[in-house]
This record gives sequence, C-alpha cells and structure tokens, in this order.
Amino acid sequence: MKTRPVSVWSTLLFVGCAALCGASSGCQVSVGGQTLPSAYYLKDDLQYFPAGPEFKLSNQARAIEEYKLRQQGLTDVPAQ
Repeated sequence: MKTRPVSVWSTLLFVGCAALCGASSGCQVSVGGQTLPSAYYLKDDLQYFPAGPEFKLSNQARAIEEYKLRQQGLTDVPAQ
C-alpha cells in the first residue's frame, strides 16, 4: 500500500474552507452593554414578563390566612 503526500493546494483548500465556515457562523456581540445573540436581533419577537409580587409566597400566605379564619369560624371562606 502506497501513501500519497498531502499537497500544498489541498492543505490551503482545507484551511480556506475552515476559515469560511468559522466566519459565516454567528457569534455573540456586546454593543452598548447589551448582549446581542445574532445579527437578526432586530427582527426577533419580544417577550414581556410583567413584574411579579415582591413577596414570592403571596398565594401561600393568603391560603394560610384563609385556613386560620376557617378554623376559627370567623368567616365562611369557600375552600378552593
């Protein structure tokens, strides 16, 4: 079995293809303190998440208060 030496042209072609693939892929860029994930960030749809309550366990606290009131018989709070 005889092996062929790798020619200079095939090496340059491989390096050129690798450079082209690396240059054509997207990367993150930081502009004005904002991280931009792609070149198409202006066309992305925005998602808005409204601020929640400061006290994260508000539903649990309300349920505990309703339970205490039901146990004391002070009010007719319907069970959920």
